[in-house]
This record gives sequence, structure tokens and C-alpha cells, in this order.
Amino acid sequence: MDAIFFDLDGTLTDPRIGITRSIQYALAALDHPVPEEQDLLWCIGPPLLKSFRTMLGREALAERAVALYRERFSEIGIYENSVYYGIPDLLAALVGGPRLFVATSKPAIFAERIIAHFGMTSYFERVFGSGLDGAYAEKTELLKYALEQSGLDGRRAVMVGDRSFDMIGARHNQMTSVGVLYGYGSEAELRGAGAQHLCATPQDLRTLLDRLKGRD
Repeated sequence: MDAIFFDLDGTLTDPRIGITRSIQYALAALDHPVPEEQDLLWCIGPPLLKSFRTMLGREALAERAVALYRERFSEIGIYENSVYYGIPDLLAALVGGPRLFVATSKPAIFAERIIAHFGMTSYFERVFGSGLDGAYAEKTELLKYALEQSGLDGRRAVMVGDRSFDMIGARHNQMTSVGVLYGYGSEAELRGAGAQHLCATPQDLRTLLDRLKGRD
């Protein structure tokens, strides 16, 4: 194993409050009915524009919603976030082993700020994210780009994430897929998307990654 790619939302950090409140802010600004926080959890993980398309229907309205979301998220919501217990210890234990990266559908400009805010920048060689224009928002495309930029063979890399998109992206790039159950995807979702391994906690993830490293 040469490298490990980590999703951000639902894998390294829990962004629930920041994301859902920023979505509510955008919908309210558009005079659209505002769902409760619990009813917006499905939006954590997929590309944001796609989620707003589902809720609003019209492309122009969805694009306006993304702009409104970013008004709040870029200043407030980005910090309504927390690192999952055990993640700093996991990353520290991996230092000196496989190359470590972040691969998230969130815009790279926000992902980099979140990683820095929580003091995790030094663990990662690079943070790969989407562009503000939506480029690389799809995980399959993002991982292909990340592997090419890093000079890596997908067959020697692992993708860790909590949603189906992470597992599908890994499969399409011949990467080993690891689903985490402490995030926002269910076991059924992850298994259905082809997860090769499942971990209930960051400690379980640490144990699995140690085992995968030992196979080399």
C-alpha cells in the first residue's frame, strides 16, 4: 500500500451543524420550505449542487442556492464542525508510512481551511477537492485526477470514506475501498456500493489499515 486517501465530511470530521444550517439559510433566503436538520443529513457527502437540484428542481435555482449556502458556510458553517474522536491518533500513527491525502467533494479552498483549523495539515501531502465551479465534484473524477497528480497506481492505494460515492470512486479507480460506519452512510449503502472493508470506529480503521500495510 503506497497511499491512503481520506474523505473529509463524515470520515475525518463531523460537519453536521455547519452543513445543515447553511442549507437551511440558503433555502430560507429563497423562500423555500426549510426542512429540519435531521431531514437534511442525506446532503452530507454528495456534491452540494446535486443535492440542491434534488430539492429545488431548477438548475438556476440550485446554483443560486449554492451561492447563498457559501455566504454562510465560508464564514460561520465551516467552523461548526468537529474532529471525530480517535482521528488525530490514527493520523499520527500513520506518519512515516503510506502517503496520506484528503479527497473530498467539498471545494478544496474550504477543505484546506478546515484541515488547517483542526491542526491536521502536517499529516497530509495534499488536499484534493472540487473547484468552486464544480470541477472534480464527482468522486470518481476527483480520485482519477488525484492519482494522476500524485503519480500513484490505484491498485496500490486505499480510499476511506463514509458514503457510496467514495466506494464507487474507489472501485472505478481500482483502489481498495474502506467504508466507515461512524459517518453518514449506512452499512447497506456502503455494502451496496461495493465496500471491500467496513469499520465501525476510528480505532477499527486504525487496526484495518495496519493490517493492510502488513500485507505488503
